[in-house]
This record gives sequence, C-alpha cells and structure tokens, in this order.
Amino acid sequence: MSSIETESEAELEREYDVRKLRADFDDLIVAWSERSSAYRALVECRPDVSYGNGPRDRLDIFLCGQSDAPVLFYLHGGYWQRGDKSIYSFVAAPFVDRGANVVIANYDLCPSGTIGSITSQVRAAVVWLWRNADRNGLSRDRISVSGHSAGGHLTAMCLATDWTALGDDLPIDIVKSGIPISGLYDLDPLRQTSINDAMGMDEASAQDCSPMLLKPVTDAPILATLGGRETRQFHWQTDRFVETWKTHGAPIEQYAEPGVDHFDVVNRLAESDSGIFQAAWNCLS
Repeated sequence: MSSIETESEAELEREYDVRKLRADFDDLIVAWSERSSAYRALVECRPDVSYGNGPRDRLDIFLCGQSDAPVLFYLHGGYWQRGDKSIYSFVAAPFVDRGANVVIANYDLCPSGTIGSITSQVRAAVVWLWRNADRNGLSRDRISVSGHSAGGHLTAMCLATDWTALGDDLPIDIVKSGIPISGLYDLDPLRQTSINDAMGMDEASAQDCSPMLLKPVTDAPILATLGGRETRQFHWQTDRFVETWKTHGAPIEQYAEPGVDHFDVVNRLAESDSGIFQAAWNCLS
C-alpha cells in the first residue's frame, strides 16, 4: 500500500517536515557545529580534500592512526538542500576512538543540484575514495557507507549501484556494508510536500531515485536504522525498505534506537555506549 494512500497532504507535510517538530532545531545545529569544531581541533583531520572539480566536491578525513582500519564514509542529512559536513564532525568521534577512519563528505544542494545529479556526485566520491585510499592512509578494501536522512537515501543508492559500470578498474563490492539512518527510500510522498519546492521532483525522477524501487547490487550486510520516536512516515519508509530488499535477498537488518526522534538519533550515534553505535560498529567492523 502506498504511503500517499494512507495520509493526506497536510499529514505528509507534518510527518516529513520534522524540523518543525523541534522548537530547538536552530539551537541544535549550533550545538552540533560547536561540538564539531572542537573535535576537529583534537583529532588528526585532513579537511576539504577535493574529490572533484565542483565547489562542494569536498570531504574531511578523520584518522585513527591505522591504515588497515575500517573506513566509514558518512553523508549528512538536510533533505538534499541544507547542511554541511562541518556540522557533523562530531559523529566521527566514537568511531575514530574505537579504531575506524571516518570520511565525511559534502555534495551539491538543491535547487543547484537535482536528486539524480547528487546521487551521481556521491557515487563519484565513493569511486574517488576507493581509487585514492592508499595515498590518504586508508584501506580501500574496508569502505562502508552510512548517512542520516537524505544521507540515508544516498547510502541506499550506493548499495544499488553497479560500480563496475562506472569504471573497468572498479570491483562490484566497493561498499563492504551499508548503514542508512532514518533514510528516505520512496521519494514519491515528498512530492506532496513543500520539501519538493527546492527539489523539483516529478513522478519519473522520484521513481528513478527511490531505492525502494531498485534492487541491491551487493551482498554486503545492511543495517537500516532510525529513532524509535520518529514519525509514522519515517517508520513506514524503513519498514517497507527492509521488507522489500529482503525479497531481493539482501542481508538486511533493522534497528530502532529507543526513545529518540529524527535528530536525537544522530546524538545517540555519536555516543559509544548507545545501542545504535554498537549496532553500527558491529556492521562496520
């Protein structure tokens, strides 16, 4: 059953425009930015490494000191139209402390970019990372992809990518595991909301970039996560995604962090004693 068939446009707007459910949203972004700035001053970080020619083709590399460590490639949220990697450096902290290298990437934002072009850009970033891992002190054989919200969608699109079609040198299994967090897997409901004003999706583009309608091109383990107190629509997105990809034979599991909403799930990910961090670490390592 389609999500749109069960919700009015007003309900979809409320369920997906989750910023409006947090009166402290602006303060939260400021707090994340301050935490991230402080963390970058404490850790070995290579900021603003170029993976392409565009102004937002940049990534930050956080090093744990072990070149053969797992690599977590992380994509921020913001409905493909807001956000910056500099806000999310703090997410790297528990992973680096545990012994992983972390790469946090920027990508173009709508309306300058489209869902399709952003997806291609992220794929190009993963390819660049694989091809340039050694010179950056990383293992190209241990790359996992994760991301929150829009980043969760882009994570799933990476898992549905035939990397061999992007280069003769590329293996099918570039991505060793996928950890989408509070992802958006069927984009059609968003066309009924103001979120689409900047994105400009029509039915065809929404379908082309909906992981729910694609198949995994990998046998890598997948952990689809979200906050236990997310809206009905976000639970629907994850539930249906997991159910659908299981029918395609994907080794996919699901985890909901108890008691947290769409934003506090990111806070919990950055805490080494949380359930979602441990679940992500087990999938990553």
